[in-house]
Amino acid sequence: MVKRISVEGYEAVKKAIDENSKANSLFVLFCGSKDDKGQSWCPDCVSAEPVIEEGLKIAPEDSVFIYCSVGDRTYWKNPNNEFRKDEKLRLTGVPILIKWNTVRRLDDEQCRSAALVTMLFEE
Repeated sequence: MVKRISVEGYEAVKKAIDENSKANSLFVLFCGSKDDKGQSWCPDCVSAEPVIEEGLKIAPEDSVFIYCSVGDRTYWKNPNNEFRKDEKLRLTGVPILIKWNTVRRLDDEQCRSAALVTMLFEE
């Protein structure tokens, strides 16, 4: 079964990645934060989530999936926020799904493609 972790913010995701870096497969999804009704301010994230949830069903049994909320829209749009400045992350938009410690990464519209999401989650 896939271990799921949900975090909010840059420091929290760095800590979660560090704590799970030894996982066989580590996936990190960056999305806009959700309001009290569970709805993200990012319409692309809302569209991508069901596709990613479906793709997770074929992820390797012992993998770790980290869902990271990047903050509210105002924070995200600031070009100096930590997510955008981090050399390893290089986030330019959301949603972004990364298979950690690989070059495999889906940006924005790619996260809404079932075929691409499936390929990323396959071993």
